Amino acid sequence: MPSTPIFAGLNRAVFDEANPSPYADGIQKGLSEELIRRMSADKGEPEWMLAHRLESLKIFHEKPLPTWGADLSVLNFDDIIYYARPGTSETDNWNEVPAEIRRVYDRLGIPEAERTMLAGVGAQYESEMVYHKLKEEWEALGVIFLDMDDALEQHEELVRTYFMKCVPNTDHKFAALHGAVWSGGTFLFVPKGVKVREPLQAYFRMNARNMGQFEHTLIIVEEGADVHYIEGCSAPKYGSQGLHAGLVEIFVKPGAKARYSSVENWSRDTYNLNTKRAIVERDATMEWIGGNMGSGTTMLYPCSMLVGEGARCDHMAIAFANEGQWQDTGAKVIHQAPHTSSKVVSKSVSKGGGVSVYRGLLKIAANAHDCTANVECDALLLDEQSRTDTIPDIQIRNNDVTIAHEATVGKLSDEDIFYLTSRGIPKEAAKAMIVNGFIEPIVRLLPLEYAVEMNRLIELEMEGSVG
Repeated sequence: MPSTPIFAGLNRAVFDEANPSPYADGIQKGLSEELIRRMSADKGEPEWMLAHRLESLKIFHEKPLPTWGADLSVLNFDDIIYYARPGTSETDNWNEVPAEIRRVYDRLGIPEAERTMLAGVGAQYESEMVYHKLKEEWEALGVIFLDMDDALEQHEELVRTYFMKCVPNTDHKFAALHGAVWSGGTFLFVPKGVKVREPLQAYFRMNARNMGQFEHTLIIVEEGADVHYIEGCSAPKYGSQGLHAGLVEIFVKPGAKARYSSVENWSRDTYNLNTKRAIVERDATMEWIGGNMGSGTTMLYPCSMLVGEGARCDHMAIAFANEGQWQDTGAKVIHQAPHTSSKVVSKSVSKGGGVSVYRGLLKIAANAHDCTANVECDALLLDEQSRTDTIPDIQIRNNDVTIAHEATVGKLSDEDIFYLTSRGIPKEAAKAMIVNGFIEPIVRLLPLEYAVEMNRLIELEMEGSVG
């Protein structure tokens, strides 16, 4: 690990500063069959993928908007750019990435992170990957780490076997939208018994005004394998709507282990309507570590389907809602087999009138005996204007189980603040320290650089919170 964390000098401008986007000038906004056909032709996709896209477009038009959760009524689908190519080809040589794009990722610390701690890294800009590289030692062991477009070309049958089998395009409106306009993303295949010691990472950046990003992440962890994959996301602030509707599918085979970590810091202009799901087989483990910070509206509920006996999952998440933000997040765990176990720990912080909602589903099937599930939701309110809700949905179909659900809501302790300020710590810094202590059990699960980023983001959100 580096002695100086790469995010130590982080400030809001790192995320909110946009590059010029001449490639987006004159691009037609909105969704149409013509756009879908052009996208598929640009990518040279097989006929079955084009058919999938067109079917998904039809389903999207038929499906209603969700009427629960955050208010999506003002989201204008006709004002979104669904496909924009930044005008550069993908490369595995960082110096070949155009300088103006490279500067964005340099500011975010991506190349440094690759050199110090990552087994592989991908960087997506708008609708396409601009950089992708896997260390040779893992490539030699059969690990496949490609962007989804290359994976479809080079491993078509493998992609076809798994693509949108975990999350079908009929699942909900935004899954259908994703199926129609997905572009870029990550394909990760870890062969049987291979344990990747270092994390792999992809970073997704939206740059243009009114941009939409729809990356597809497909991870297959074969029997007895082990991998940690990290995603980061950000977008600049324009004062007009942006849309993120990515999709993550993870297949964890018997005895395998997968950890998926993400720090999502979209701008306040962005609707973050992401879908993430894993199918976890016999004696396998799935871990979700997540932080949601920036978007104006988030609806995100990572799901673990425990389909094999002895499967287990952990969901650890943080949400921070500031002024004008609605963070509607949570977890879904479906126990479909006996002797399965799950743990959900969700922490939220609300200030400035922000709204944090934990929305969770815990389902135990009739045949899933001897299961253990624990859900813990902790919310911290920093002022009188903010709001937090806990909305659990617990469905138990078997009596031979152990279930625990706990929810707490608290405020900053005046006594704790007084104690810290009496020792010379400014009031604003004292509040930030308490908040960082509140989220520490989850942040410490992130690699060092990303834990530093998360803590610094909290400090940025806390600025101006005194009074």
